[in-house]
Formats: sequence, structure tokens, C-alpha cells
Amino acid sequence: MVNCCGLVSEKNQPVPLKSISVELQVRDHVASVSSCLQYVNEEERPLEAVFVFPLPADAAVCHFSARIGEQEIVAEVQDKQSARDQYDDAVSSGQQAFLLEESEESSDVFKLSVGCLSPGQKASITIVYIIELSVQADDALRFCLPAVLNPRYTPAVSAAGVPEVSSASVIPYTLSLSVEVRSSDRISKLESSCPLDPLEFLDAQHTHAKVNLSSGHRFDKDVELFLYYENSHHPSAVVEAGASVAESGSLMGDPALMISLYPEFPADVMSSLASQGEFIFVVDRSGSMGCKMHHGNDAQMRIESARDTLLLLLKSLPMGCYFNIYGFGSRFESFFPQSVVYSEDTMEEALKRVKSMRADMGGTEILQPLKHIYSQPCYPDHPRQLFIFTDGEVWNTKEVLDLVKSHVYSHRCFSFGIGEGASTALITGMAREGSGHAQFITGTDRMQPKVMQSLRFALQPAVDNISVDWSVPEGVTVDMLSPSINTLFQGQRALIYAQIKGQSSGQTEGSVTLKYRLKDQPVTNQLQFTLKPAEDTGLTIHRLAARSVIRSLELQERAGGADMENIRRRIVELSVQAGVSSAHTAFIGVNKDSKQTVKGPLLQRRVPVARMMGAFGGPGMNKCVGMAPRMMRRSPMQCDIQSNRMRMECDSVSFKRMAPRMMRRSPMPCDIQSNSMGIECDSVSDDCYEEAEPQKDPLLQLISLQKAAGCWELNASLAAVFGKTEDQVTNQKAVQVDGSVWATVLALIWLYAFKSDQQVEWQFVAMKSASWIRSQKPNGLSQCVCDGNALLGCQVTEDMLGI
Repeated sequence: MVNCCGLVSEKNQPVPLKSISVELQVRDHVASVSSCLQYVNEEERPLEAVFVFPLPADAAVCHFSARIGEQEIVAEVQDKQSARDQYDDAVSSGQQAFLLEESEESSDVFKLSVGCLSPGQKASITIVYIIELSVQADDALRFCLPAVLNPRYTPAVSAAGVPEVSSASVIPYTLSLSVEVRSSDRISKLESSCPLDPLEFLDAQHTHAKVNLSSGHRFDKDVELFLYYENSHHPSAVVEAGASVAESGSLMGDPALMISLYPEFPADVMSSLASQGEFIFVVDRSGSMGCKMHHGNDAQMRIESARDTLLLLLKSLPMGCYFNIYGFGSRFESFFPQSVVYSEDTMEEALKRVKSMRADMGGTEILQPLKHIYSQPCYPDHPRQLFIFTDGEVWNTKEVLDLVKSHVYSHRCFSFGIGEGASTALITGMAREGSGHAQFITGTDRMQPKVMQSLRFALQPAVDNISVDWSVPEGVTVDMLSPSINTLFQGQRALIYAQIKGQSSGQTEGSVTLKYRLKDQPVTNQLQFTLKPAEDTGLTIHRLAARSVIRSLELQERAGGADMENIRRRIVELSVQAGVSSAHTAFIGVNKDSKQTVKGPLLQRRVPVARMMGAFGGPGMNKCVGMAPRMMRRSPMQCDIQSNRMRMECDSVSFKRMAPRMMRRSPMPCDIQSNSMGIECDSVSDDCYEEAEPQKDPLLQLISLQKAAGCWELNASLAAVFGKTEDQVTNQKAVQVDGSVWATVLALIWLYAFKSDQQVEWQFVAMKSASWIRSQKPNGLSQCVCDGNALLGCQVTEDMLGI
């Protein structure tokens, strides 16, 4: 990930974006988000404004409109090239025009162009998108309004163009957010990473509520909302009527069905986690990993938190599995030439390497290490589990996702986005295409509990032979619109979209049955549903279903083949029909009723590029802002910009407070007059600091002393964790009890007594320890536990310890 100073004007020119107002409406686990952006041209010349901003990768943009004075222009979806041509023609002729398009490299970046605003003129832009809310480890539904669009790291050899971005420590616009929740389930609570006004319930059943973001929010970090329902794992089905104006038999004309399932695996199967597997941990070591996790005084460095997490992971692995660790940046390296058997020796060697890991490998290039990993042969009977940690963005997101998908049958991929601004397209996409699970660590979140939840998923028995069967009345058929389900995890939601065709003469009930095998046991989950459409939901389900089909078609297109043109045509047709965005379409609106055209003289302005501190590996290259800008090394010198109309860009990105700044650049190539070269670094000077010697966390200190087999040795270091001397601990040991058994029992008692609130982090460490104690068949174990309680001042039972 590259964090850059960006472009700043010489005279602190006023920016055109003045405010953003967001209305969030949640129905069960689907959200509709309406954002209103207020622009004003305070320049003395006609203005074209460009706003590059992030949206969730799985969002379906379904409305775009603009209001200038009393005139409202509602945009329509068209083929992208046709929309661009129409926009350019309109702006060139002095007409007001608006263009909204998805980045060709990543589905979570959009560019909004506002053309030909007269001096002093105001414009109000409204964008609406819908999205499925993701399920968190504690069963909360998460919504994130990104404040950050991190620059996309582009290696020197690439010629691809990605959105140019900038950053600031001062927010040039204000944000307001209102939230309304309607649910078939009782709402327990709504929490946020940002201050909220009190939650107001609008009915006695607590199924309808609203809340606002407290005034004064600086928008210097993502706005995260966590919604809790009383019965979050309750499966549900919603049937939505088709559009009356759409053709019968089409996706938008027929009823659409959304099924939400929460598979619950049998308890006896879940009690025994897998003891086999190949675990590969891929850690971002780019310069930005030297930044703090958040802005608090007690914040860890990202790389430091990653080291602590690797310690937990290495101590939690089962004996006899295989593992390896990769670090990547502009280059990559692995601890071992190939994955090795997990033992005391290999674990200790890896831990020594982990301690020396630094954020010193330049930019963020993840494609090459992934190719290297996939080129390694898998071990029979040891399923490959890939854990990827990154805080960055890459320029070739779709290429990375295609690579992960091409190896879906040989591994599972668990991905972790660290800090505000980690690409949702990259993180969620790798997990989706790799049949794994995605997690985001933002604000004051600790990395360790989220990673250990994913490790539990990785250790769960693999589910196979997954099938979905429908039972509907005669005359009715169901066409699946979602991709085939190829992975299931305990307690995690599985969403299914389908199109209902035909009509029944009488019956209005149907059912869906999810069947699969788990450790050679057949499992069946069934849900009954009514074919009667629900109340008007504004075609939300249809559009989410269309978005799902479009994404599948885009994957087919990138995979190549003989039918490429037909696939592209189907994408455009479905996108236009459903009114949702795609890689091949854009929203275009032109104010054809304007009474006068906007005219402006040729304008020349000198714009400096601020200089970065430091450098990253690889040859330096100078690139100036042009028609297809790239996030690369740039010249610190000034650029001469000439254009027949002024162009302003506003990009939400991350620097000192990860906040957006408006910037100016020309759509024309720059003329650089300088003999010196400037190389950008993948680190940030204001928020990345030299690492101080960290204070020892007692929990991590205890875990670091555990042996690979699960036991502890009785020594002074272990006694220090308990606040005792070695003699105090040794003197309380019964004569017949082995020293390692005594030490391991004490460690377990200490964990359960003093660190129960962090049990998710040490659960596998404890399971290994209990298993090791049982394997020793020690005499006097009950007395050993009593003596341990007396020494540590606790009251922990044998049953609690699992021994």
C-alpha cells in the first residue's frame, strides 16, 4: 500500500465538495444506503469536479441523480464507453453532465465526474446502493461507511491505470448519518466505532428503531455500525414481487427469492477439531505495516500486532500438521523452502524468524507470492489453509481474485484486512473465491480474536457434497441465481438468490433443503417459505440477485474463452435491465434543458506535488498525473498543467488521520521540468514511528513459553508470569507429580482464572495442553489442581480445565 502526500494547491483554493449526508435503511440483514453530496463551484471559472471514493465491494449501485437549482436529472445505466462518449460530448459543448463509473481494476472504487458547473453554481448529487450486511464473530451485522480510499500500489513494471488519490489531515467537508432499522426479529442493540445519539425504538416490539451519528464527527476513520438481533441465527426467506413494467419471464419481471440459512453442525462432530492440514501464513511487510493500528496512545504497530498473532497461531497448531510463513512487499520470502512438519524444532525456528519481522519490504505486491504458493504441491490428507494478512490495496485486484479462484479446489483462503482503507474487494474477494472467511480489523479491534475465530473455521471438518433442493407446487419452478455453495462454516450465513417462474393454481408454500456431508455424516437443513410476495421492498432483492449474476458473469469473462462477446453483452443487458452498476456500464445524466452553455477560456495553473520521505525497494520511476494515472513513484517537482477547462479531483484516502483531501490535476499529460528524481515510500511519515521495545503482555509471555506438544516446563520465566519466584512454585509441587504436568496445570488454571475474557485467543493453546495432560495419565491430578488453586488463589475445577 502506498500512502502519499498527494497534490495540494498553492493558494489553498476552496474545494467544491461541501458536505455528505447519508441515510441508511436496514431491513433484516440487507441495507439500502443513500448518499447526498453537496457541491459548489467557488472558483471564478467553469469547473469540472471528479470525486474518487470507496464503496463496499459487494454493493449494488442502483440510483444516481443530480439536482441543480430546481432541475433534477436522473441518470440511466448505459454501456460504459457510450456513457463516457456522451459525457465528453456534453461537457465539450458546455452542457452540464454527470458520470458515475466503477473502476476497471477493482469493484470497490467508483469515480464520479461532475461536468461544467458555472461559477457560484451548486449541485446536489445522490447515489443509492444496496448491500448484504456481513455477519461478525459475535453474531453482529456489520455496516461500514469507508472514509478511506487507500492508494493502490502499482509495481514499476505495470502499465495498468488506477485511480489517482490524495490525502489530508483536515477534512474539507462535513458528514451526517441517519440510520433506520426494520426487522422481523427483535433488535437487541446497535453499536458503533463512532459516537451515536441514543437509539430510539419506534414500536413496542423493538423491531423498528432509528439513530443518528452524533454531530461533530470528523470522518477521519471508517464509520462502523454493529447491529444485534435477538435471534440472529434464525433462517429466513423473503419473496419479492417483480416489476410490473418488466417483461414476464425476465429476472426483473418474475418474483425473486432470497434465502438466508445458518447451518448448525452436530455437536459430536464439532467437539473434535481437525489435527491435520497445511497452514500457510502470508503477512504483509510493506512499509505501511509500520503504522499504528489506530490513533490511540496505546496503539500497537500493525507489524507488531501481526507478530503477536503469529505467535498465537504457531502455538495453536496441532502436532503433525504442516506449516510455512511468507512475508511480502515489493518482493517476498518464505521461512522454509516448502511447508514443514510442525514440531518443537520447526516451531522454535519459525518463532525466532517471527521476532525479527519488520515492515521493511516496500510496496504491496501479493500476486507473485500467491503464484509461488500455488505452484507448491499439496500434501495428501493435509488440506491447505491459506491465511493472508494485509493493510493494503493492490492495483490488480481482479487478477489476484482470478488466481485464487483457479485454485479453489486445492485450498481454503482466510483473509484479514488491517486498518481503515484495506480494500474490501481484495479482502472479501479472496475469501469468497477461496471458500474461506474474511475479517476486518479496524479502530481499536484486536487482531488476535478475529484470527483465532478463522483458525477455528480452518480446523472445522470440511463440508462436501453440498446440494440445494427445492420443493414447490406444480406449475412453479425455481432457478438458482447464486453461484453454487462450495463452503459452509458453523454458524455462518449462507445466502441464496433464486428466480420463481410460473404460477400455482392453489398452493402457496414451498421449501428449500440444504444437504451436505460432514465427516462422512449426512446433514440436512430445511426451511419452509411462502410464495406470496412480501410488502413492497423496492426491488432490493431483485437488484442484489442481479448483482450476484453479474459478478459471476464477470468472472467467466475474465477466465477467457470463445464466448467472451456474448458474456459481455449479457452483463450489459442485465445491468441496464436491473439498473445496477457493472464493470461494463456506467450511470450517465445530461442536463439537456439548460438554457445556456457554459464557456471558459484556456486555463493554466501550476500545481506542486508534495515530496515524500523515504524510499521503497526497486528502481525508481517518475510518473506524472495524466489521463491514466498510476499510484507509483512521482516527481516531487511541479507540473505545468494546461487544459481548456479546470479539473478538480476529490479523493477519500489515508494519510495522517486517513482523511480525504481535494486535489487538482489535469486530464492532460504533465510537463515535468526537473533533473531530480523523487521516489515514494510505502510508509507514512506522520503516523509510522520507530518501534519501541514492547512491554511484555503476560498472556503472550505465558503462551510463548508453551512447547509445541502443549506442555510447559517449570522454570523462573513461567513463575514470573504468575507473579511468583521459581522456588515458590516448585515448593508447592507434590513429590509424585512431574514438573511439566505441574507447570501445565498451573498455566491452565491461570488462563481460566485470570484471562477468561480472552478465551477465544487461547482456546486452542488450552485444548493442546489438556490433551497433553490426559496423554500423560498422571497420578494425583485432582490434588494437583487443588494445590494449584491454592498457590494462585483461584477456584478452578478439573471439569473447567478439560482434564
